[in-house]
Amino acid sequence: MRSLPNLFLVGPMGAGKSTIGRLLAAELQRQFLDSDHQIEGRCGANIPWIFDVEGEQGFRDRETAMIDELTRCSEIVMATGGGAIMREINRQLLRERGTVIYLATTVEQQIRRTSRDRNRPLLQTANPEQVLRDLFAIRDPLYRATADIVVRTDRRGPRSVVGDILRRVSRLAEPLGESASLSHQR
Repeated sequence: MRSLPNLFLVGPMGAGKSTIGRLLAAELQRQFLDSDHQIEGRCGANIPWIFDVEGEQGFRDRETAMIDELTRCSEIVMATGGGAIMREINRQLLRERGTVIYLATTVEQQIRRTSRDRNRPLLQTANPEQVLRDLFAIRDPLYRATADIVVRTDRRGPRSVVGDILRRVSRLAEPLGESASLSHQR
């Protein structure tokens, strides 16, 4: 089997990108990077503060620069922010530099996972559920168009999701014909 490419996790907030990414990286003995955490570390400020001071446009500019930088690394697992796929350049960088895995989840699951998190500027509104539904309608087609693999995370433990990802990614990494020849030997 060929070595695995970089693995990039995309999906909405609350899909489990950071948790699953850490476990996946540990399983593969790779470095885990979270683009949002890298931005915060570089700026010395959290994302809500960046949104307040620079607006969403300023944050998205920083995000694109960080995705460009991190996707140049090798043998990594990277989680992106939920809105990273809104820019075509980000989608292109992710597709060209690794395998993109969409961690799909329902809005109901997102609500359960994000209800107490104050570090999500887009949800600091009177109706976060409607915001999540609106974001899903816009972003789900972009996640799907960008992804090499789509994995559902609802009602599944992170280790189960990681196992599913590992099986599916290893199939993508097999040279053409290898899986067919292996099945004939069984």
